[in-house]
Amino acid sequence: MNQKVSRGLSTFAGLLVAMVWLFPIYWMVITAFKPGAEQQSIRPYFFPVHPTLANFRVVVDDPVFWRALRNSAIVAAGTVTFAVVVALLAAFAVCRFRFGGRKPFLLAILLVQLVPLPAIVIPVFLTLSAYRLADTLTGLVISYLVFALPFGVWTLRGFVDGIPVELEEAAMVDGCSRLTAFRKVVLPLLAPGLIATAIYTTILAWNEFLLAYFLISSTDEQTLPLWLTHFTLSEGVRYGPLMAGSTLITLPVVVLFMAVQRQITGGLTAGAVKG
Repeated sequence: MNQKVSRGLSTFAGLLVAMVWLFPIYWMVITAFKPGAEQQSIRPYFFPVHPTLANFRVVVDDPVFWRALRNSAIVAAGTVTFAVVVALLAAFAVCRFRFGGRKPFLLAILLVQLVPLPAIVIPVFLTLSAYRLADTLTGLVISYLVFALPFGVWTLRGFVDGIPVELEEAAMVDGCSRLTAFRKVVLPLLAPGLIATAIYTTILAWNEFLLAYFLISSTDEQTLPLWLTHFTLSEGVRYGPLMAGSTLITLPVVVLFMAVQRQITGGLTAGAVKG
């Protein structure tokens, strides 16, 4: 009986936490379908009484939205590509080679993750301005790499450590070069770590606002989080289009995660080695 009560309490606590976490997302989505009267009503409407797509039409009819969508896609793709490649090579070097400064390098990775973002916004801006990379998508990609690489290196390091070095040595004994052994033996087993790093980096580059706000000033280079600020006016906030735009921005990340979640969970056991 005690086990049943404990299990019931744990289930209830889990559901409560899930509801608290999901409610803001739910409210964002239903507000996107509400007309203005229901949005501004003192009485809360937990379901749209008169659902409308007018808020979404405001978003898709805005040419700046499509330009910001293109910019966000470019920034996310560039950040993910460089972060995954560089983090993979760095993690493999740290795990497979012994070189001077290896431990300080790992310590530096942890220290970088402890630095709060607001503390380095101004130094990043001044550095990029000196090289004429401020207000450019290239500068934004470089800035995001500073925060994505430590996580990627540390995550992939754990995956590389879990792969026995004897597998590579056996492949090289069979005639493979180190590069071929890495490509045919190690890389397939690292798929879960690569996917996890790519998803984290995608979310970072897609949703980040603070760095983009300080680094990007021109409308042509704005990303989607910056574009959302157009609905905050001196007369007030246009909640309908703001929530509709937020919903559309969230969809690609949700779809991406749902598409690869099986590969993440299934890949954790795909590389198991049988003795």
